[in-house]
Amino acid sequence: MNKQPSSRTCFLCGRENPIGLKMSWYNDPDNSQIVGEVTVPEYFNGFPGVVHGGIVAAILDETAGRVVLVDNPDNLMVTMKLEVTYRLPTPTDTPLKAIGRVIRETSKRAISEAELQKPDGTITATAKAVVIKPPQEVQETWLPEKKHWKVVE
Repeated sequence: MNKQPSSRTCFLCGRENPIGLKMSWYNDPDNSQIVGEVTVPEYFNGFPGVVHGGIVAAILDETAGRVVLVDNPDNLMVTMKLEVTYRLPTPTDTPLKAIGRVIRETSKRAISEAELQKPDGTITATAKAVVIKPPQEVQETWLPEKKHWKVVE
């Protein structure tokens, strides 16, 4: 599996974001999915020992949006719709796996899904997303940051 690029400031993947989660995702083309890894610190809890639901949604959102990067790391899209289902409490300070898959994709939009798993494979939350190519004027605002969008081992 090859690692996907990350940015400097993103809350989820930003390498230089002091309060970010610094997640990494890997392309898994053999299984038509991506896999992310994260341990959410206790200070992002909603209740002691439980990841805040907004953080869970953010992880699923980013994972569902990144599945379109498998064949093209510059195919950045933004979320138009996100539906999250919380199945079980997601534990803090525990290695978690985020898995994303494309359901349907065109050049301008995709429908994707994501799930968050505990180390034993138990799914704590799932999401379905519609992601779209943003307007050109939005994409142009990202250009200065493009040189920092890279794979860092």
